[in-house]
Amino acid sequence: MKTAAVIGAGAWGTALAQTLARAGLAPALWAHEPDTARNIAETRTNADFLTDVALDPAISATSDIAAAMADKDLIMWVTPAQHLRATLAKAAAHLPPAAPLVLATKGIETGSGLLMSEIAAELAPAHKIAILSGPSFAREVATGKPTAVTLACADAELGARLAAAIATPSFRVYLSGDVVGTQIGGAVKNVLAVACGIVEGKGLGDNARAALMTRGLAEMVRLGLAKGGKPETLMGLSGLGDLSLTCNNDQSRNMRFGIALGEGLTKDQALAHPDLGLARAAVEGIDGAESVSDLAQRLGVDMPICNAVDAILHHYAEIDPIMAALLARPLKEERA
Repeated sequence: MKTAAVIGAGAWGTALAQTLARAGLAPALWAHEPDTARNIAETRTNADFLTDVALDPAISATSDIAAAMADKDLIMWVTPAQHLRATLAKAAAHLPPAAPLVLATKGIETGSGLLMSEIAAELAPAHKIAILSGPSFAREVATGKPTAVTLACADAELGARLAAAIATPSFRVYLSGDVVGTQIGGAVKNVLAVACGIVEGKGLGDNARAALMTRGLAEMVRLGLAKGGKPETLMGLSGLGDLSLTCNNDQSRNMRFGIALGEGLTKDQALAHPDLGLARAAVEGIDGAESVSDLAQRLGVDMPICNAVDAILHHYAEIDPIMAALLARPLKEERA
């Protein structure tokens, strides 16, 4: 594998393009907005989504998705979760026939309850799929700080080839065969990060956040098992690792959004607040709360924390009564 395309020029897509450039793959970075592609090409920075990071000269930028993917050996998909279907449907006819799809999008589709891999299998059935997930703030990846991630692929040989192609001395890739569990971890942690942000914004303390993370991890494991994932996957980088990072640092958009809610802002006020930087970048936990809660209901999985976030964000529930209801749940034995 010598060439790659990265579909999605947000902060995470740009950071992954940097990583692929360091790995020698000469990536083409596709941006939905022509102005973003033009600015990247002219200034060698992504001022819209990842400011003050000088981009590798090997990265090319375009708003032509067919041109970005032409003759590439691998395609990395990094659009927001709720846009995956639309962009992949648009691009499917232009996919290089032998190129695997590496999905680096974390989430569950609202309405259908489908994982990203299930959407890709539906729209691009001839292409093998891998999932990239784990604790990875975009800016740290883009600037070459040490990062470890999970690459999940049902085809072990392909997974090994992909890992060898994209790994660098600062970007360590661990292989997994659990495509489902890896995705569940990435989707649920977004919702739990919003919850932890609310706890922080309400000033409830570190004890409360630790408890929420721990019981949230139990919810993550229950959903993963019900969907067919493995519990050990959720205890690894794509589960516990990503959860720990996202729930303990306001570099996370989901955490930052939750803090604003806890401090009394409405959802719309938080998204529009100029100091929070949420207006353009996707806060995946918002749609994620709805899709995770819906999938849990379909599978008969008890997820009170994720349901509480969904109620706050989508059903006009007030934070204080929701928190009181969580704390008033019957006492029981601690178990997943």
